[in-house]
Amino acid sequence: MYEISVMGDFSAAHNLREYKGKCENLHGHNWKVEAVFGAAGLDDSNMVMDFKLAREILGEVTDYFDHKYINETDFFSSHNPTSENIAKFIYYRLKDRAKGESWQIIRINIWETDNSKATYYE
Repeated sequence: MYEISVMGDFSAAHNLREYKGKCENLHGHNWKVEAVFGAAGLDDSNMVMDFKLAREILGEVTDYFDHKYINETDFFSSHNPTSENIAKFIYYRLKDRAKGESWQIIRINIWETDNSKATYYE
């Protein structure tokens, strides 16, 4: 199995539901996102996929959140906008995009601060 990864970011506000603490209040983060893509073999160019394409695909998903109040987006109006759930959301958006491709999404790492990371993978 081969893997590549690309980084992206977005700035957004959220507040956690059913949380007893400061994060229940409206606040924001500059999230950093790492998407790890993989393939069992390499394509005709000897790549898992082009890094440029990987960044574009990740950017399409992170744009959904950028400069938004995450709680008011369609999905997170009914789901708690934790970093774990955001990572899972991004993973499934990329998994849907991978249908029919030679590559797949392996995992998403998302940092809401330099010292706090959540990961989602299957």
